[in-house]
Amino acid sequence: MRLLRQRSQSSNAQIVDNDDFSFLFYYSVIMGKTMEDFKKKLKKEGFKHVYEWTDSPGTKYPAHAHNGKVSFYVTKGSMTMNLEGKKVTIIAGERMDVPVGMTHSATVGSQGCTFIVGEEIRDDS
Repeated sequence: MRLLRQRSQSSNAQIVDNDDFSFLFYYSVIMGKTMEDFKKKLKKEGFKHVYEWTDSPGTKYPAHAHNGKVSFYVTKGSMTMNLEGKKVTIIAGERMDVPVGMTHSATVGSQGCTFIVGEEIRDDS
């Protein structure tokens, strides 16, 4: 299993082997990028439905899984994901791809969270 961190302004990806994680996690540099840049990138990657979403502080998402690929860029605030028992906090400037079928839940941080969602299957998140 692998943990992948990648800077968006570089084509170099640093791959770190980690037996605790089975998802892809990207670090993106947001400075100089707009919401539209991230939306275009997700659409270019083949995500059929791309949109911006904002949650209030403390919002909770119960355990669930997706039938298709789901990816998001956090642009403001943070969210803590619980991926099959492993907690990871995603902050502004980071992207996460949640694997198809992986059970996960989430709690929005104290500042709320704004993110751009890419769905392979519309309304799958």
